[in-house]
Amino acid sequence: MSECRTSTSEPEIPVTIAMSSGLLFKQEQQGYGPAFKFVEALKAVNAELTNHYPDSEELFKVKLINDSSSSDFLMNRIREHGLEELITLLPVTEDQLVNELQRNNTHLYLSDEPGLKVQEALNEGVAAAIMFTPTNIITESENQLRVAFDGDAVLFSDESELVFKSGGLQEYLNNEEQNVEIPMNEGPFKGFLEVLIKLQKKLHNRGLYKKCPIRTYLVTSRGAGCDGYRALNTLRTWDLELDEAVFVGGANKGPTLQRIKPHIFFDDQQRHVDAALEVGTVACLVLSPN
Repeated sequence: MSECRTSTSEPEIPVTIAMSSGLLFKQEQQGYGPAFKFVEALKAVNAELTNHYPDSEELFKVKLINDSSSSDFLMNRIREHGLEELITLLPVTEDQLVNELQRNNTHLYLSDEPGLKVQEALNEGVAAAIMFTPTNIITESENQLRVAFDGDAVLFSDESELVFKSGGLQEYLNNEEQNVEIPMNEGPFKGFLEVLIKLQKKLHNRGLYKKCPIRTYLVTSRGAGCDGYRALNTLRTWDLELDEAVFVGGANKGPTLQRIKPHIFFDDQQRHVDAALEVGTVACLVLSPN
């Protein structure tokens, strides 16, 4: 896997992440939500980008979804942590939410409850997930953003996963062997990975070879045979290269996540989310498409 990479020339727009306000700040006892360290890492990447590209508009922006009753509390906490340049409030009613996400060109939407709006956002092409909180959050660094993704039904479509569910392991392996050179279709989080790698390429253009402030990981239940090769071949076809790919072959993902210590992990299966939470990783459940 590579470090930061060469840049591309596309229009600059902010990488917009919308989230429920309770994921960042808790009003009870002035506490913090599970997304706090993730947001601090976004701030650190912005500082690195601004240092090398003072006029860049291609920065992380966070939209906190709130109601008017909590606005003063949120603004006080945002100022307290020096997050004014990163975070703005998005006052919006539930029935307007998905339209507002689209209007703001949202790359990622994180919710603190399993409501219909997460499903609706996914159906409308917005990468969306439900965030869960581990008992003790463990991350490697607040100065290097680390994002880990599952493969099937997250970065890739669920086509192979459906074969596994309907026909079992052997039929799945036969399917992957027969289609090993055929790229899979896109999953709901391919676009979010794309913008992360685009920022990596931009920073690489400033010579940040040894310690890129963004690292991306694939942590998949696929094995290291034809099924793993197909995943890498699909990413190669998309011209997307992650920093590290781990094929656990159906084993518990917890030990891998404990080693990587990502700020956030996306998976479509609750058992993998639970395994992540057990080792202190903030994990997000990606719902199946309707």
